[in-house]
Amino acid sequence: MIKVSVLYANEAGKPFDMDYYCNNHMPMVQDRLGPTLKGSAVEGGIAGGEPGSAAPYIAMGHLYFESVEDFQNSFGPHAEEIMGDIPNYTDIQPSIQISEVKL
Repeated sequence: MIKVSVLYANEAGKPFDMDYYCNNHMPMVQDRLGPTLKGSAVEGGIAGGEPGSAAPYIAMGHLYFESVEDFQNSFGPHAEEIMGDIPNYTDIQPSIQISEVKL
């Protein structure tokens, strides 16, 4: 199993509309990726590791697939639409990481 993480840095003064992300963007992503998407999760950062410090990421979205190929084949045809929706909830440029899930 692999996890595709989309990480949004907690940048001062940059907005992130969590309501839109959870109620519009993620359902659209789930619909477009179809049954190859095995699961998803959204996290909202609340704090950093040091007491009183800000979270390094304001939000993270996670998508689970059986393989990198499944991700690429399902995401590719919809990449423009999915990425084009980002300005509707933030102007933060996301970082993307693909990880192998071990547990």
